[in-house]
Order: sequence, then structure tokens, then C-alpha cells
Amino acid sequence: MPTYIALLNWTDQGIRAYKDTAKRAEAFAAATQKVGAKLVNLQWTVGPYDLVAVVEAPDEETGAAALLQLGGAGNVRTTTLRAFSRDEMDGIIAKTAG
Repeated sequence: MPTYIALLNWTDQGIRAYKDTAKRAEAFAAATQKVGAKLVNLQWTVGPYDLVAVVEAPDEETGAAALLQLGGAGNVRTTTLRAFSRDEMDGIIAKTAG
């Protein structure tokens, strides 16, 4: 299943309500399941990003829907990266063999 790494930064709204961040994480996990994706992991971080999420989705549209819902709540802005497993990377490399 495709994996997405989402780098999250709190918006002004999100940081004002930082005490609710764990509850919002639970709501995000539930919302991802409703659209057919899965929140695999969520970590709060120190540095240029406030949180890092790992999301699995059956396709790009479902992954985008899950992260649009998250951003639409107004508490975070996302930068999303498509991640590849070792097996997927082996398959990609195999396509380049000539």
C-alpha cells in the first residue's frame, strides 16, 4: 500500500489550541479510516516541523483526501512526501536495468 510522510506545522489556530493536540490526533486517525486510509504513526517533533505523520492509503486520491481533511480543519499545514518501501524501491530499480 502506498505510504505518505506528512510534515506538519501548526497554524496560528493550531498552536493556540496546543492542549488539544492529542485529541486532534485521535480525530485525524478516525478521519483517515473513514476515507479508507490509515494513520500508521504520528510523532510530535522539535525543529522545523511540529509533527510528522505516516499515512498509508490504497491510492493517491485516498491519501490526498485524508490529508486535505486534516489541513481543512485549520490546525496544521502539510508538506507531503510519497515514500517507497525497500521492495518498492527494488521494483523501481529493476525497471531501470538495461
